[in-house]
Amino acid sequence: MSSIQFMPRGHGGRIEEAFAACKERNEAAFITFVTAGFPAKEDTPAILLGMQEGGASIIELGIPYTDPQADGPTIRQTNRVAIKAGTSDIIQCLDMVKAARSGGLTVPVVLMGYYNPFYQFGIDNLCEKAKEYGADGFIVVDLPPEEGADLAKSCNKYGLSNVPLVAPNTTDERIAHLARTASTFIYCVSVVGITGSRSELPSDLGDFIARVRSKTDLPLAVGFGISTPRMVQSVANISDGVVVGSAILRAAQQAGDTTADRVRAVRGIVSELSAGCKQGDNVTNQAKILGRKLEDAAADEIAKLSINKRFGKFGGQYIPEMLSNAFGEIESEYAKIKSDPDFLAEIGVYRRDFVGGPTPLHKADRLTELCGGATIWLKREDLAHTGAHKINNAIGQALLAKRFGKTRIIAETGAGQHGVATATICAKLGLDCTVYMGAVDVERQTLNVFRMNTLGAKVVPVKEGQATLKEAINEAMRDLATNVHNTHYLIGSAVGPHPFPTIVRDFQSIMGKEIRWQMLEKAGKLPDVVVACVGGGSNAIGAFYPFVNDMTVELHGVEAAGHGIDKEGQHCATLTKGTHGVLHGAFTYVNQQKSGQTLNTHSVSAGLDYPGVGPEHAFLKDSGRAKYMAVTDDEALEGFKMMCQYEGIIPALETSHAIYYAIQLAKTLPKDEDIVINMSGRGDKDMPQIARIMGVQV
Repeated sequence: MSSIQFMPRGHGGRIEEAFAACKERNEAAFITFVTAGFPAKEDTPAILLGMQEGGASIIELGIPYTDPQADGPTIRQTNRVAIKAGTSDIIQCLDMVKAARSGGLTVPVVLMGYYNPFYQFGIDNLCEKAKEYGADGFIVVDLPPEEGADLAKSCNKYGLSNVPLVAPNTTDERIAHLARTASTFIYCVSVVGITGSRSELPSDLGDFIARVRSKTDLPLAVGFGISTPRMVQSVANISDGVVVGSAILRAAQQAGDTTADRVRAVRGIVSELSAGCKQGDNVTNQAKILGRKLEDAAADEIAKLSINKRFGKFGGQYIPEMLSNAFGEIESEYAKIKSDPDFLAEIGVYRRDFVGGPTPLHKADRLTELCGGATIWLKREDLAHTGAHKINNAIGQALLAKRFGKTRIIAETGAGQHGVATATICAKLGLDCTVYMGAVDVERQTLNVFRMNTLGAKVVPVKEGQATLKEAINEAMRDLATNVHNTHYLIGSAVGPHPFPTIVRDFQSIMGKEIRWQMLEKAGKLPDVVVACVGGGSNAIGAFYPFVNDMTVELHGVEAAGHGIDKEGQHCATLTKGTHGVLHGAFTYVNQQKSGQTLNTHSVSAGLDYPGVGPEHAFLKDSGRAKYMAVTDDEALEGFKMMCQYEGIIPALETSHAIYYAIQLAKTLPKDEDIVINMSGRGDKDMPQIARIMGVQV
């Protein structure tokens, strides 16, 4: 028996009625988009009414978010404008809907946005308030149904619509799966990529819509790239709804400075474009039935599909639909080769002959003597080829990508070491390489930028937001969404959607495995403490993971406290001060406002300057298996100087955080205990920055 049942009127009723009314007029529904609070907070209720007057059948109200990964430049800019002007939480947006309803708005309003702000508000509270304030449902860009059981059940409870997205690269099997989760209509993304106007629509759009229609009788609305009456008309003849966003936002932006000017501009373009919704005699693929709901039991059944993508409750796969197929491919290919003897042997050869491993582990004699407590050992990943642990993961993922036919590699980088490692292996394997790097990091890591360029990589400075690692990841995700057919995103840390945290951990675990046998060989026992710095967390999880089941070995992660953990926006101590949330495709700890907007961060170290953390670290923290502390910029610089002056090693600023902490810890422990510091990278890249801090010209 099917778990989908017909819903009574009033359960998503306004949306159902809008499509039914359009069908009676032989028209496709015209669905308009505006970002709440753009161009100004006071504009939005009037703009919603202006859209209705211009002919909108349904309105999507965008909820502003700091990190809209699936959106193009126009919508991203409207998000920045709205947040800067003070529209940053759900109640503000719902107040706009309520005001418009009081002013005579009758068309349905669907809230469109990203999951984290919704999650922070509380899903049941969100649906209750949405119903109370006059909203009709949700389109959540990065919430596939496997992750969305709570929202699906709350929508059922309050009679709201939960609209799934389907992309041209979605498989037939998954289309049927997504159709099963829909209630009032399905949003069909016209192209694989991000939002924004395009000069032409895909030539095979009709075939895609016919493919979706073969799996469902619900109305199909088509969006992404539609900006002219001609485009509207062509889409209206193959679908039940046409979605336009960027063209309307540009009209509002280019209008005068008053609300009246902006409403007039929006009403005009909506009227012009909606005229194209009249369907001709050649209309195809129309919906036959309306109004279904997903039972709670079915939502729970679908949610079980995400269980193997998590570390306890952390992790998951919060991604736009156009990436689902690509991530499924990565999962499948990695599952095939992760235990393959030939692949592991190939990785072993690279570790030995290309990287120079196993990297040494030796006593820090003078630091140990200085501390007068536990023996300090140094795992020398700074001696690995390219100067950091990043090369281990870069080699593994590049070989994986080549095995399943990806010819183009993209990566993000903060300090530049992952970018250098990626550029290095791409040069060796003959792969095209593009590296995204925040513009601020480009300035403070000029040496590594030059190294990447010399190796043949294209370095793309990202200027949005804080222009650091977070923004680089955002831009890499947008690139992947657009070029998923030939591109592999070689993510550099143990962050992001499943399976990236697991893949990165596995390739970096060589460090912990070597520490294990090296300590047994040199000290006759396992270490008492393993210490590593934590930004996203790749070097730490690589050092920690082989010891997770050895309860005598303490695992200590050291975050960047920046200017102080009590100064909002001035640190990167995510596990120390952050809260649960979703960032870059995973449920983890995030430095964020209560509204779910990501906070600014600061660290003297570019590689730690990130507002999230890998989900496995979140699990290790909450389970109590690992401890996490934070070290300030000044303390890290002290650790840097001590390693230079006492051991003759110039460490990376990232590692310097772990060094300072380990020195302080060693002083408190008995002499028969052993601490291993994972020396994740060398400090060549940081010398120009450190010289500037010290007032020295180089």
